[in-house]
Parts: sequence; structure tokens; C-alpha cells
Amino acid sequence: MTFELLCFYFFGTVAVVAALSVISVKNSVVAALCLVLTFFSMACVWLLAQAEFLGVALALVYVGAVMVLFLFVVMMLDVDFAPLREGFVRFLPVGMLVAAVMLVEMLMMIGVRSVQAPPGEDPAVLAGMSNMEWLGHTLFREFVLPFEIAAVILTVGLIAAVTLNERKRSHTKLQNPARQVMVKREDRIRLVKMAAEKKGEVAP
Repeated sequence: MTFELLCFYFFGTVAVVAALSVISVKNSVVAALCLVLTFFSMACVWLLAQAEFLGVALALVYVGAVMVLFLFVVMMLDVDFAPLREGFVRFLPVGMLVAAVMLVEMLMMIGVRSVQAPPGEDPAVLAGMSNMEWLGHTLFREFVLPFEIAAVILTVGLIAAVTLNERKRSHTKLQNPARQVMVKREDRIRLVKMAAEKKGEVAP
């Protein structure tokens, strides 16, 4: 057994155990930390498979940004996950059945594709480039238009999400910075003149 294969088994085992911990532990913060460990272990597996871009993207984007942000949100909100856990346990048999059917279908598709089209040589090796260099060359030269279209679609989706979130709601209080800047003293404060009174005297 080579050292690379031993590392693959180690990273795969850690990823599976951490993924099972995500759906089995009771503490939501611990579950988020286990999910971070799962992503990091899978990034190591991608690096072993010489898919450097996928491994680095998984580590930087998901582990370094998305999951850390999600962890902070979970810690600040203090959400009660007890009702969600009860629903999870109740629908666990149905979920296991659906997962088993999906696994069988994926294995069947992999078997069909392997029989129809045997895997060819690595295009990066044929081009005499590294994986990252070949991916960047192909993405930004041959597929630059689909890449830009996908970027525009994601930008539009981000703007739409922010716009929908900032709509006026009756049960929430929102701040309008423009109205706060334009406010005047007369709109907020009313000065009332009253006669001075001494202690023990009654005003006429």
C-alpha cells in the first residue's frame, strides 16, 4: 500500500465520519464544525486526485468563507433545532429509502457510462500543462462567453435577493438613511415654555 493510497483512505474515513456527525450531533455549532471538517477532508481528496482547482476552491470558498459565516450566524441566532430534529427522526426511513434508490441509480449510470465510453487521457497531460494552467487557459479563452454569462446571472440573482430582502414589511422595522439625513430639529423636538415653580408653591 502506497502512502498516497493510505492518505486517501484516511481523508475519506474522516470525511464520512464527519458527515455522519453533521446529521447526528445535537449541538448545531458542533454540527457546523463537523461540516467544516468534511469540506476540508474532501478538499484533500481532490488534491490527491490532482484536481487542484476543485480542492483549493472548496477550501477557500466553502471552508474559509461560507461555513465560517454560517457558523457565526448559528452562534449568534441561537436557533432551537429540537423541532427540526424531531422531524428528521420521523422521516428518517423515507429519507434512507430515497437515498438508497438514488445511490443505485448513480451506480447504474456510472456502470453504463464506463461501458459506453472508456475514460481517455487527461487533457492537461496531453497539452503539456498543469491542471490549474490548463483549466485557466480553457476557461478564459475557449469558454469565456459562457463564463461571463454565468457571472452576469449570479450578479442578477444577488441583486434580486437583496432587493427582495429589503422590501417593506409590516412586522419589521427598517431604517431609511436618506430620511434620517433630511430630518430637521423641528420634526423631532418640540420646545415648550412653562412658568418656573418653587418647591411647595402651587401655580395659579
